[in-house]
Formats: sequence, C-alpha cells, structure tokens
Amino acid sequence: MNSYFKNNVFSISFGTGLSKLVGFTREAFIAAAFGIGITYDAFNYAYIIPGFFLIIIGGINGPLHNAVVAVLTPLNKKAGRVVLTQVSIKLTLILILLGLFIYFYASFLINLIAPNLSIEAKSIATFQLRILTPCIPLSGFIGLSFGALNSRKKFLISSISPAIISVTIIFFILLNWISNKNNSSFLPSSTLLASATLVGTSIQFFVQIWIINKIGLLRLNRNFDYFIKEEKRILNLILPACISSGLGQINVYVDMYFASSFQGAASGLAYGNFLIQAPLGILSNSLILPLLTKFSKLKADKKYVELGKNLTIGIEYCFLTTIFLTAFFITFNNQIVELVFQRGAFDFKAVNEVRKILIAYSVGIPFYLYRDLLVRTYYSIEKAKLPSKLSLLGILLNIFFDWILIRVLGPYNLEIEGIILSSAVVNFIICCILSNNLKNNNLRLPFSLLFVKIILISFSAVITGYTCFSIFQIVPQLKSFIEKLFVLIFESSTFFIIYFLITKFLKVNRFKIYQKKI
Repeated sequence: MNSYFKNNVFSISFGTGLSKLVGFTREAFIAAAFGIGITYDAFNYAYIIPGFFLIIIGGINGPLHNAVVAVLTPLNKKAGRVVLTQVSIKLTLILILLGLFIYFYASFLINLIAPNLSIEAKSIATFQLRILTPCIPLSGFIGLSFGALNSRKKFLISSISPAIISVTIIFFILLNWISNKNNSSFLPSSTLLASATLVGTSIQFFVQIWIINKIGLLRLNRNFDYFIKEEKRILNLILPACISSGLGQINVYVDMYFASSFQGAASGLAYGNFLIQAPLGILSNSLILPLLTKFSKLKADKKYVELGKNLTIGIEYCFLTTIFLTAFFITFNNQIVELVFQRGAFDFKAVNEVRKILIAYSVGIPFYLYRDLLVRTYYSIEKAKLPSKLSLLGILLNIFFDWILIRVLGPYNLEIEGIILSSAVVNFIICCILSNNLKNNNLRLPFSLLFVKIILISFSAVITGYTCFSIFQIVPQLKSFIEKLFVLIFESSTFFIIYFLITKFLKVNRFKIYQKKI
C-alpha cells in the first residue's frame, strides 16, 4: 500500500471513529427522547436546508473542502493565508444574505419541501428552520477551514471537530431530562434539537477559527489583490461543486417530498441513514481524504499513470470494505437497531420500521462510496463539470425511480424502502458514467480485473453472511444491554474473521495484519 496513504489512515480513522462514536451516542439520546414522533419528524424537514450547508458545504469532503485542498496544498503558508482569508470573507457575506432570505421565507420553504405534513408538524418545522438559519453563514468558514487544515496534513483535528455539535445536542437533552424531573422546563421539546444544533455549530465555528489562526492561515490583509489567481481557482472549483451538491440536495428534497406521505418516515429515514453513514463516514475519510492531496500533487506533476494506480487501489479498498458492510448490516439488522435505539420512546414498532429501512440502505452502500470516490477524484484533478452535469441527470432519474417504486407498482409498492432503493439505482448509473469517462482524463484503469475482484468479494460476503446467520439463529432473545452488546461484538468478530479469511484465500484482500513495505 502507498506509504502516504498508510501514514494518514490511522489519525483520520481514529478522529473520525471518535466523532462517529459520539454521533452514535447522540442518536441514541435522540431516539430515547423523541422516538419516531412528530417533533423529530418536523426537525428532519427543518434541517434539510441548513443541513445542506453544514454537511455538504461545511463538511469534510464537501466542495469547499475539496477546492481548498486542491489549491492550497502546493502553496506556502503566506500565500495560503491570504487566499483563505479573502475567500472566507467574501463567502460569509454571500451566505449571510442567503440565510436572511431563508429566515423570512421559512414557512413557504417548509410547505414546498413537505406539502403532506400535518399543520402542527409544519408549524414546528418552520419555527425550527428559523432557529437554524444562522448555521448557514457559519458553515462556509467551517468548510473552508476543513480544507485548509487537511492541506497542511492536520487530519486528526478536522476529523474530531464535527463531534462538537453531537456533544452539544447530548448535553441539551440531558439538561432537559434533569429539568423535567425537577418539574421545570429547560427548553420546549419542539425547539430543543434546533437550539442545540445552532449552539454546537457556533462553538465549532469559533474553535476552528482559533485553530486556523494558531497555524497561521488566517490573517486580515489590506491588499485583496494578492494571489487573485489562486482565489479564482478556488471559486471556479467551488461553483460547479456547489451546484453539483445543490442538485444532490434536490434529491433529498425529492425523497422527503415522497416520504411526507408516510407518518414517521422522516424519523425512520434519519435513524436508518445514520446507522449507514456512521461507518461510511469513517471509510470515506480514511480511504478518500489521504488520496485527495496525493491526487492533486500527481495531477500537478502530470503523473497520470501513478495517479491511476493509486485510484485503482482506492477502488479495491472501496468495494472490499463496503460490500463487507452491506452483508454485515443485512445479516445483523435487527440486533443493531435494538442495541442502538430500543429504549425510552423508541418502541418495538419503531425497531421493526428502522430495521427494514436499514436493509434497504445497505444495498446501496458500495455505490454510494464508489460514487463519492469518483467525484472527489474529478475534483482533485480540477474536472468538476461532469459531476455537476450528472447531478442534474441524477435528479431526473431519482424522480422517475421514486415514482415507479412508490406509486406505480400498485400492491407491490415498496413505500419508504422504495425511496432508498431508488437512490441506490441512481448512484449505480452515475458510477458507470463517471467510470467510463475516466479515460478521457488520461486515467485508464483495469476495469475487467476490478469487475472480477468485485464478483469474488461479493461471493465472499454472501458466504460469510449465510454462515453467520445460520450459526447465530440459535442465540436466544436477550434483554440486558450489556448482554446484547457482547453478543453483537462476538457476532461481528466472527463475521469479520470469516470474511477476511475467504477474501484472502480468493486473493482479493490487500489488507495486511502486519506492517510490510510494498
């Protein structure tokens, strides 16, 4: 494995893993406090627009992050400082104006996103959206600072930073429980999550300002004409990438539009999606982040053959890990949902709903991460136009498949699961187009060999899943959290060992259990 890749995986995996562990705890607290009721349903609709800015624009691997990594990596500290400061000021001003528009038109936007919600749910969602709007201008600098930190190889700090919002939400829920026990009120339940998210985002914003300033990448400069070329490069990358991500967010709107017809669907989708996104986030950050700066350097040096080899290795790891996750979630779906969520307001009915959603999400995991890898590759080589165009195609395909799987099949309609499977089909189609177009950018990959390896990896996953499912059918129903936890750890370990051995035997597993230079 590439030494550059190896040297950064641990710090990224540790930081992201810690962040995701805190996120798991946050979701468990939310599930116990709100279940799949109207309050959390309303929050998920209110969070769609601010979430776009916090997760897509202001997140790791978002368009701002990728643009800054591509441009700042080759620059010295002085140049990087001026460029980052100039872009931060201008972008924040634009996002403030956008945030004001969303605040004053919150009711209209909620009606547009979720026309089939109840009047009470719409009212709660509108109020929560207004609380969340300050997150929009804050997200711009957060996304830019992620890119700046990673351009200076500060992977651990940027990986841990997102946990601040999760910790704040947990803290607010705990305060609310304590207040309720004392017959007082900390915050109304209808505004608790929105308020906690805003406070957490503000804390993250100030923490990242402090860190960026500490490493010397944030300084006000009277002359805004310096390094105007690099600033334009960032903006040229940001614009198509933001359009691409914005179009992708329309897919979220399309899904939520259809989901608003089913009571509790938004909450169920949020819980199921989190279970998938937690390990996917770790994989995305661990596998893709170390490659981005490497790709940018190789592209700048015009070393396309070496870039192709690194991308091929990334693809192999992508499918080896994601197909493992697909089989694992399908095999142990019930145990996972019960262990993570079943307590407080999250009852047996909620477990059954989220379990089916988790299975549907699992099917699309490989295509989700592979698309992410391909899109980030295009950003790294500064070819962002095709992903932007395909995002528009993705919207049309998503509307078509949502309509087919939910409305057209009559008694065979898949309902909520159809929304999820529709996205998987769209991602598969987009992946095929992006893969085929790589050759037009001097990247020729051994797709025939990769296809054979993917078939063998899938075979390994099926055998592993069937074997473990058959073995652990005899395990009795458990009530204690500790008992469930230890049993799931044992099941997971067994699943991993069998999968590891089969893939090693079939020679489709590059992972080493000992250090060795290649």
